[in-house]
Amino acid sequence: MNPYRQIPVDQLDEDQAKLELASLTEEIAEHNQRYHQQDNPTISDAAYDALMRRNQDIEKRFPALQRPDSPSLKVGFTPSSGFQKITHRQAMLSLDNAFSKEQVQDFIHRICRFLGLPLTHSFDFIAEPKIDGVSASLTYEKGFLVQAATRGDGTVGEDVTTNARTIASIPSKLASPQWPEQIEIRGEIYIPKSQFQQLNRQRQQAGEAPFANPRNAAAGSLRQLDAQITANRPLRFFAYGTGAVRAGDLQQPDTHLGWLQQLQQWGFTVNPLYRLCHQTDDLLAFHQELENARHQLDYDIDGVVYKINTLALQQRLGFISRAPRWAIAHKFSAEQATTILKNINIQVGRTGILTPVADLEPVTVGGVVVARASLHNQDEIERKDIRIGDKLVIRRAGDVIPQIIQVILADRPQDSQPFQFPQQCPICGSPAKRLVGMVAWRCTGGISCPAQAVERLRHFVSRDAFDITGLGIRHLEEFYQDKLIQSPADIFRLQRHQEDLLNREGWGSLSVRNLLTAINDRRRIRMERFIYALGLPQVGAVTAQLLAKHYHDWPTLLTSIQHAQNRQSAAYQELDDIEGIGEAMAEDIVDSLNDPHQLAVINDLLQEIQVQPYEAPAASNNHPLNGKIVVFTGTLQQMSRSEAKSIAEKIGAKVGSAVSKKTDFVVCGADAGSKEKQAKELGIKIILEEEWLQLIH
Repeated sequence: MNPYRQIPVDQLDEDQAKLELASLTEEIAEHNQRYHQQDNPTISDAAYDALMRRNQDIEKRFPALQRPDSPSLKVGFTPSSGFQKITHRQAMLSLDNAFSKEQVQDFIHRICRFLGLPLTHSFDFIAEPKIDGVSASLTYEKGFLVQAATRGDGTVGEDVTTNARTIASIPSKLASPQWPEQIEIRGEIYIPKSQFQQLNRQRQQAGEAPFANPRNAAAGSLRQLDAQITANRPLRFFAYGTGAVRAGDLQQPDTHLGWLQQLQQWGFTVNPLYRLCHQTDDLLAFHQELENARHQLDYDIDGVVYKINTLALQQRLGFISRAPRWAIAHKFSAEQATTILKNINIQVGRTGILTPVADLEPVTVGGVVVARASLHNQDEIERKDIRIGDKLVIRRAGDVIPQIIQVILADRPQDSQPFQFPQQCPICGSPAKRLVGMVAWRCTGGISCPAQAVERLRHFVSRDAFDITGLGIRHLEEFYQDKLIQSPADIFRLQRHQEDLLNREGWGSLSVRNLLTAINDRRRIRMERFIYALGLPQVGAVTAQLLAKHYHDWPTLLTSIQHAQNRQSAAYQELDDIEGIGEAMAEDIVDSLNDPHQLAVINDLLQEIQVQPYEAPAASNNHPLNGKIVVFTGTLQQMSRSEAKSIAEKIGAKVGSAVSKKTDFVVCGADAGSKEKQAKELGIKIILEEEWLQLIH
């Protein structure tokens, strides 16, 4: 965890914010995997929400630092390999969160500004309980259920059709005599609390481990390879909306309330606690009412969802990144508990940062057992005077997760001593140095430090990189210690040690063969995956794809980056001009790919693998502006600049922030400035707002 986690967002400097965003991206991705793919979350929803909120707050304060692989641009996690993959006809996005009255008001003000309306404008909202279950999408054709899928990463989910058919509250045929030709029904699969307790008693009587909570039980039950097991679990389904609709002759509702009523007519169970609200105070009152009543409900809820009721407004507002502009989840407040600090351990991350971690007496907070918490850095420990043996107050929400609120000094042992931060790496013994002007300490051992080396190898084989099944962290640590794998290339030379593997405890001929097959299957890799696997600073999966798309093949990219060492060169300007790559990121990419040690590792790896050139996906949008680069300047009269950009992106155009030779045209509103002048100088086509409106129909 990044050492700056404890620093309030408004006190971060740019360098600290950059490191914090990198840390948050990695941490949230890990929690996404545990929650969406493994059904085994290690933090509560409130804790996860706080991580996401801190990431968004930093991006809001430092918009230029937003990473292309930012969690705010992602939904869920890549589906696991146990089920067939299904591409949703319409993306299943997540929701942004609000935690206070002020944030709810900000959400409404953002809608007003986007639509160009006064901030005092009132909207009709539907407020619904936010069910803490598993999101699912059901596809009906001519009234019959033909497909069911989990949310997955928001674009691709898992095919759970057979299992969904066993859930009594999911109709196999729509009840009303009228239905669309095809429709996606969205909703939440859950297990009632009363049934959950009975299920756990049955599991314990059978000698099986109980589920941690109803959400985990629902997810695990839905994703059983044996549908008979799913059929024996008490799963329920609440429908809350629709995805893609091919209506045919059906007259569609024009409000969200109308769709809820239509869903009930088709035979779906809709949560009865929804409410039509006209003012912000109505929303807040309903939120308080549900928070007071949540423990009396027979299902878990963790907040209230507010949705604009008018579908035409939803259509205009559209989506931003991973969430709709027209909806938000107002979460319930977090819970606190007290526990004892047993020890302080020092962890060493992939970049060598030393992070102190609190080893706690396990305590349940908000239904989740907490046994560890980050202490962030030396300054944080000293500021709060945290000592081994102290009784602490912890909270599962806020800017740090879990957050140590305070030390209960009255219960401090008399022989307690201040914690001494180590001056050496606890893994390799190399000196630890404090970064200039920062609070972090870093191991100076570099790649020679086993902790850093193993974490880099772990990243290399991860799902979005080489995706090598069977090389988990335990095996990587073992192989690294025994010098079978010291660098990425060694993974592809592991077959030379086949006899050694066969003689190891826990390894048989089948497991060795499966591992070597998995490795050999990855000797050809797509360029974007290869770039991501290198673990370059600031380069996540999205940035890797941007680089692959721009340079097309690895030799072209590497040659250009080598020329970009001259910061005044056209090669550096070309890199900096790629939409989504700013100056700070460009600097890191150039420095990393010109580092002699990094190049030696890459060249060694290229002796074992083939990097395939980037292949752009086939365009699914036949709009004439699809793929064009457009830049907006000046004040538009018919719509806000935000709405104009949103429309451009919907039809497949790319919205640029600056005018360059690659710009296809510039849309000029009133009082256009320097961008209009630059466009004229470069000979870029200039169109006025009326022409733009005609182009987008």
